[in-house]
Amino acid sequence: MYTLLLRSVWPVHKTPWHITSWIDREFSLSTVHNGKRLGKILIANRGEIACRIARTARKLGVKTVAVYSDADQEAMHVRLADEAYNIGPAASTESYLKQDSIIEAAKKSKSQAIHPGYGFLSENTEFAELCQSEGITFIGPPASAIRDMGIKNTSKAIMAAAGVPVVPGYHGEDQSNDRLMAEARLVGFPLMIKAVRGGGGKGMRIAFEEGDFFTALEAARTESAKSFGDSAVLLEKYVSEPRHVEVQVFADQHGNAVHLFERDCSVQRRHQKIIEEAPAPGISPELRSELGAAAVRAAKAVKYVGAGTVEFILDRYTHSFHFMEMNTRLQVEHPVTEAITGTDLVEWQLTVAAGEKLPLTQEEIKLAGHAFEARIYAEDPNNGFLPGAGPLLHLTTPEMSADVRVETGVRQGDQVSVHYDPMIAKLVVWGKDRSEAIGKLGAKLAEYNIVGVETNVQFIMDLASHPKFASGDVHTGFIEENHATLFPKIEITNEILTQGALAMILEESLSSLNDAIFTPFATNVGLRLNHALERKFQFLFKDKEFVVNARYLRPGVFNMRTNDTGPWRNVSGSLIRRNNVLELLSEIDGVITRARIVNNNGELYLFTNERKWQLTIPPPKFVTAVSSISGQHRAVGSAMSPMPGVVDKILVQRGDIVKKGDPLLVIVAMKMEHAIKAACDGLVEEVLCTAGENVAKNKLLVRMKEEESA
Repeated sequence: MYTLLLRSVWPVHKTPWHITSWIDREFSLSTVHNGKRLGKILIANRGEIACRIARTARKLGVKTVAVYSDADQEAMHVRLADEAYNIGPAASTESYLKQDSIIEAAKKSKSQAIHPGYGFLSENTEFAELCQSEGITFIGPPASAIRDMGIKNTSKAIMAAAGVPVVPGYHGEDQSNDRLMAEARLVGFPLMIKAVRGGGGKGMRIAFEEGDFFTALEAARTESAKSFGDSAVLLEKYVSEPRHVEVQVFADQHGNAVHLFERDCSVQRRHQKIIEEAPAPGISPELRSELGAAAVRAAKAVKYVGAGTVEFILDRYTHSFHFMEMNTRLQVEHPVTEAITGTDLVEWQLTVAAGEKLPLTQEEIKLAGHAFEARIYAEDPNNGFLPGAGPLLHLTTPEMSADVRVETGVRQGDQVSVHYDPMIAKLVVWGKDRSEAIGKLGAKLAEYNIVGVETNVQFIMDLASHPKFASGDVHTGFIEENHATLFPKIEITNEILTQGALAMILEESLSSLNDAIFTPFATNVGLRLNHALERKFQFLFKDKEFVVNARYLRPGVFNMRTNDTGPWRNVSGSLIRRNNVLELLSEIDGVITRARIVNNNGELYLFTNERKWQLTIPPPKFVTAVSSISGQHRAVGSAMSPMPGVVDKILVQRGDIVKKGDPLLVIVAMKMEHAIKAACDGLVEEVLCTAGENVAKNKLLVRMKEEESA
C-alpha cells in the first residue's frame, strides 16, 4: 500500500486558490498493481491538459511520463514530465491516436497507469480495453460505460430506464426511410436529426418542416458515415434556443457517486464552447438539486467510475431539462467546478483509480462563489472563427493569484500547430458572486497579450461586457442573436494614434540609450543632428491611412495632432520595460493612460484595458516599389489559403473549367475541413500545391483566369 500525505489544491473556502488554507489529508493513494505500488503514470495527451495532470501528480509525489510527436519535442508538457517518449510524426493519427505506440511507451517506462486527459483516446472503448488486457490501469471509467454512453440511442434508453428525463424522440434500430418519417411525424416538427455516434455537431441537421426531412436526413447520414463510420441516426424534438447545462459527477469503485454542482456552457460557436461558468446563472436551489440527483442516477445506471459529465438541454424559459449525453472523461471546463468547490479533480481521479473511496461525501461538498473559464484560441472571430496557426511571437499572461488561474501548454516562442486543436490557454477566475467574477474576467483578459496569431481574446472581452451576458441571459444562440453588438465596427481614436506616435519616439530613445549608454545625446529626446524638430508618423488601421504630426518641445514633451488638421495637443510620457513588457505611460491634455506596447516587424500593437489596437507602419516607398515588382502574380479569382493548414484533397487540375462556388481543394486545419471554392467562373491555369503539403495563410494555391464576360 502506497500512502501519501495529500494537500488539496483548493481551500475549504474563502477564495478558491488561497494557498495558506490548504487542508492536510492522508490518503492511501494506490492499491497493489502487479505487486508494485502505483508510483508512475503515463499521460497520453499533450498541451495544457497534460501539463495540468503533471502538476497535480508532482504535488502527490507521483512520477509522470510524457509522450510526444515530432512536432512537440520542445513542448511544455515534455519539459514538465519526469521522462518522455517519442510516439511518431506530427499527425495525431500517427502519434497521439496510435494505441500500440502509447502502450509500448507505458511498458518501457514501467508506468502502472495511463491518464488519457480529454480528446484523443479518452473516450475510446478499445483503448480502455487494451489497457486492461495489458495490465495497465486506465484512469477513467470502465470500457462498458464508455461504450454505453458513446452510442446516443443506447445511452438515452439507459437514461430513460433510470428515470432521467430524455428529449422526446425516436432511438430505434429500424433506419428505413418510411419508419424514420413515421416517427418524425409522431415527434413533430421542427426536429433534430443526430448521428448515434460521435459529437462536435457532426452528423446533425434540423428539419424545420416535413418537406425538409429527407434532405436533412441524407445530409446527416452522409456526414455521420464519413466522420464515424456509421450512418445510423436518431430523431429528437428540436428545442429552440436551449441552454447547455452540465453536471460534474464522480464515482468510485465502492458504489459511491456524487455530483459537484452544475456548469453553464451555453455560449458556443460551431457547436463548441468558448466560455463556461459555474454555477449556472438563474438556477434555483431546487432545480440545482434535481439536476444533481438526475446526474448521479445517470452515473449509477452505467456503474460509472471516475470523473464524468452529464449534459442536459435546459429550456431557456421554463427551465425543464432533458438528458443530452454523458462525457466519460474529465472536461476541458473542469477548473470552474474546482474553483467553486475547493477540490482538485485530477487528484480525485488518481485517488479513485488507486481503488480508494471518494474524498468527500455529497453532504461535505459545498458551493462557494462563482467562476468563469475563457478558452483562448488561435482563431479569427471576424472571419467566421477560422482557426489559425503560427508562432507566439509575444505572450504575456495575467499574474496568477488566489482567484486567477491560467492553464496553458505553451510559452512565448512556441508554435500553434496546424495539426492540433488551436487552444492556447484557459483563463479561470473566481469571485464572491457572478458580478465580481465577470469584472475580474474582463480585467484579466486585458492582461492576456498575444502577438503572432489572431486570437479570440478581444471577442471574449466584448462578450463578457455585453449587457445580456452580464444579466445571465445566455443560450446556445447567443452569438447569432447578438451578432451586431458583439462585432461592432471599430473606429480608431486620435488618442490611440497619438499614443502610437509617442511610443515610437520613446522606443527610439530607449533603444539609443541601450545601444550607447555612455553617449550624452542618447538622453535628449528630440535632439537629432541634421533633423528637423517636427516629424510625421504614418499608420495604417484597417487599410485606412492616418498621420500624426509631432513637435519636439523638450525631452519627453511634445505637441501632436492627427491628420494635419486636428488641434495641437500637449503630450508627454515615459516607456518602462518590465520583464517581457514595454509599458507606456502617456499624458494627453492632462489625461493619463497606460498601455502595453509591442513593435514587431512594422506592426505596432497597443494593448489597453479596453482592447488591442494594431497599427501598421508603412514601409518606405522604395521598398513598396521593389516588393510590387518581385511579388507573386495573383490573377483575379485565384484561390489562396485562408489559414495555415494541410492540403487534404485537390479537386481540380490545370485546364479545368470551373464555375463560381465550385470546390477547388480541401484544407485541413485543427481537425476541421475547409473547402476552398472558386471565386468566379474561369479556367484553372495552374495548381500550385500538392496533397499533404503544409501551407501558410495567404499562400496562392490555384491560379485562375477569370472567364471574360460576353
